[in-house]
Amino acid sequence: MSMLREKTTSFAIRAVKLYRYLTEEKKEFVLSKQFVRSATSIGANVHEAWNAQSRKDFIHKLNIALKEANETQYWLTLLSAGEYLSEREFQSIYPEALELAKILSASVKTAKKGGASPEK
Repeated sequence: MSMLREKTTSFAIRAVKLYRYLTEEKKEFVLSKQFVRSATSIGANVHEAWNAQSRKDFIHKLNIALKEANETQYWLTLLSAGEYLSEREFQSIYPEALELAKILSASVKTAKKGGASPEK
């Protein structure tokens, strides 16, 4: 699970930098704000799951993180379709959002089966 915390933190940092680029260089403020909110929320919810009060709370926080990862993919797709991101820029970050969603989905399934919980 600590690998997931590291990955989501790293992704959030990339998202903030991309947001800065989109607002300063591309003058795009609407989609990029939605993107940075969902992208940083992934890690925030993973970190909250770490201190969950119960297995149910743990699973709930991971599910929220998964939803945010899926939403992040949506905003990235719109930023690409709107030509605010080049294909190269899109391909440099979208696969990471997809990977996080896959990891979170697997983590939720494992937790529901009684495995994976925060290491205390």
